[in-house]
Amino acid sequence: MSLIVLPVPAFSDNYLWLLHNGRHAAVVDPGDAAPIQAALDRLGVSLAAILVTHHHGDHVGGLPALLARHRVPVFGPAGEDIRGVDHRLCEGDEVNIAELDARFRVLDVPGHTRGHIAYVGQARAQGLLFCGDTLFACGCGRLFEGTPSQMQASLAKLAALPGDTRVYCAHEYTLANIRFAEAVEPENAALAARKARDSARRDQGEPTVPSTIADELATNPFLRWESPAVKASVERRAGRALSEPATIFACLREWKNTF
Repeated sequence: MSLIVLPVPAFSDNYLWLLHNGRHAAVVDPGDAAPIQAALDRLGVSLAAILVTHHHGDHVGGLPALLARHRVPVFGPAGEDIRGVDHRLCEGDEVNIAELDARFRVLDVPGHTRGHIAYVGQARAQGLLFCGDTLFACGCGRLFEGTPSQMQASLAKLAALPGDTRVYCAHEYTLANIRFAEAVEPENAALAARKARDSARRDQGEPTVPSTIADELATNPFLRWESPAVKASVERRAGRALSEPATIFACLREWKNTF
């Protein structure tokens, strides 16, 4: 059976991601154990592994309860102290989940937190990206612990992935992010089309994620620091000329913080 990726809604706007092949499953960022366990029971699959991107409670809060019921490996960032993580990872490491015939390459993507990592699918998981709170659909995470330079470099790593890579972020922030993107780049036709498409999805109660790297490169201002229109908009906001991508990103993130 092919690998299926399901969003498991939690809290007010989180998505906990569950991958399964009809027999076994892995979960990414289990902030709440109850909906994950309910999904495992409903599908009749056994948990084989847990993947964690960073230490925030809405991503790891369900670990103790899940580990009380399931003796499985827990993969997470080497740069963060997360109770329950027994496989500490950094860029260049690889996760192999034999039960799913799925492998993931690890990227260091600091910025939202100091040790944040992302998982890039290989083998049967080819084309999947689990990026936690680094990259959002048409947005990016706040900088709680890292610097603008770190976050811009992290986003550049993700932007360099193949365009058809599916972006599984952890929150349903898309329409709010699109409103900000419209303020930055009001003449972007691809953004207008995305707004119509994603608004229709939300009207039907459907998730707007995953998106793709190609979608983000076309519409997400936080990946478009080289766009003349984005650069000009940010310069008008800052009241000065800007040249470095990290500086453009920093001003854009400050703008979004107060939008």
